[in-house]
Amino acid sequence: MSTHDNTPARTRPISWAIPVVGVGCGVAYLVAGIVGDDLGFGIFGLALMLVATGGFLLLRQRSETVQALLDRRDERINHLDLLATTAAGMSVLLTVLVAFVVEIARGEDGAPYYWLGAIGGLVYVVTLIGLRLRK
Repeated sequence: MSTHDNTPARTRPISWAIPVVGVGCGVAYLVAGIVGDDLGFGIFGLALMLVATGGFLLLRQRSETVQALLDRRDERINHLDLLATTAAGMSVLLTVLVAFVVEIARGEDGAPYYWLGAIGGLVYVVTLIGLRLRK
């Protein structure tokens, strides 16, 4: 069951997770650029993330989907977000597995793909067990 309300998008509370993560990533890019002696990368990364985050916040006034992703009260959009996240995660996992096999076929040791696959598999198993024990 969806939990729509007729409150205008501008007055509804939003989750600040997306804007905070967007700005945080931009700051991380800036710090990485400074530490790595590539200030241009850092400034570009920060600017890109600020523009993307600002665009997302502006789109919330025109897009029901963006608004729902920000306020997290629409169960239908939350479910679609979960399915999209699952598809993205599975595509990354498949890519890691294929890259690992290609690295082995080239006579390499498979790094860094074996540890990325191990992390993905471990998170999956721990999450599955944790969710199973909760329900």
